[in-house]
Amino acid sequence: MDTPTREVASAPGRTRRRRGTARSAGVALGAFAAVRGTGALVVALGAWWAGKDPVKVLGGSWDSFWYLSIASRGYGRTQMWPASDSIQSDYAFFPLYPLLVDLTGGGPVAGLVVSWTAAAAAAVGVYRIGELLLGARAGVLLVALWASLPHAVVLGLAYTEPLLCALAAWSLYALLRGRWLWAASLAALAGLTRPTGIAVAAAVTVVALRELLVRGNRAPGVWAAGLLAPAGWASYVVAVGAHRHDPLGYFTVQRQWGSRFDFGGGTLETAWKALSGGPVTVPVAVTLAVLAAAGLLAVPAVLDRTPLPLLVYTATLLVITFGGAGFFESKPRFLLPAFPLLLPVAAAVARARPRTAVALTAGLAGLSWAYGAYLLLMAEVPL
Repeated sequence: MDTPTREVASAPGRTRRRRGTARSAGVALGAFAAVRGTGALVVALGAWWAGKDPVKVLGGSWDSFWYLSIASRGYGRTQMWPASDSIQSDYAFFPLYPLLVDLTGGGPVAGLVVSWTAAAAAAVGVYRIGELLLGARAGVLLVALWASLPHAVVLGLAYTEPLLCALAAWSLYALLRGRWLWAASLAALAGLTRPTGIAVAAAVTVVALRELLVRGNRAPGVWAAGLLAPAGWASYVVAVGAHRHDPLGYFTVQRQWGSRFDFGGGTLETAWKALSGGPVTVPVAVTLAVLAAAGLLAVPAVLDRTPLPLLVYTATLLVITFGGAGFFESKPRFLLPAFPLLLPVAAAVARARPRTAVALTAGLAGLSWAYGAYLLLMAEVPL
């Protein structure tokens, strides 16, 4: 899959193409809404049956508590765990999502409104990339497969993944179309959303460097994009360092949460314990399967000549996920934004009979609904 080139078309031809694209994007958005809307309904009914408030389950579980706290009170909350000598500070969480929640009114409902809106925008962005590289049918299937991943329940929670996915998808799409400043601006916002937002900036900066050093493109927009893209992520890291009077203060906060980059040592240790006969919970087993699948899907992504922006973006997410130590069961959530890994799968399914494609997607969606309800209502591990 080489980087697309722009086609020249007549005005009527462009109009027909835009209408066709809009219809296909609507189909993709409808497929996403059907899959994830049903998933949210399954969780809500399960919560109601268990005597829990569905809104609190969807909008106030695990990390959502921290985001909503920042939105309502600002930064400064610290939670201490004397038994494990652990200190958890809310400076580990990036500011864009809490800001949007605050602007929307605050509370779990506002958190869900922001997340669901971002998830819809992400679905259209993922479709546009799939359509650009593989065609409309594969683009719709790409969205449906992405919405049916095991941890896709997070796309309906008051979490930052929907916002990051939206900003990443549209930044990458802009980059593929040569719209440098749009790509860089969205990358900067992605960097203010969560730590893995640096993957979007990496894609923009690496492609800008290729333009400058290899292709000799010295256009001001290329220079500006390369410099602007990492500004969001870097500004928050610097701000936390200044607040703590420690240039590495942000990374200290992350270590206190148990998150650090250990070049995959923690991941390999947990995997070895599970595979060598140790006790394996359902979330650990699913995490191992997701990590294995991600590693395998990276091979055809390279062999199929996936455009450089998508390769850099996905590779950065894989390095962060595999190389980071922390909550092992959360790693599949960190890979949710790595939708380019599904491009070869979407291309293969698009070549199958429609009945086969629908059956496969429906089966994966059903498993995703069941597993999402299990994670939120039964599992006692953080998402």
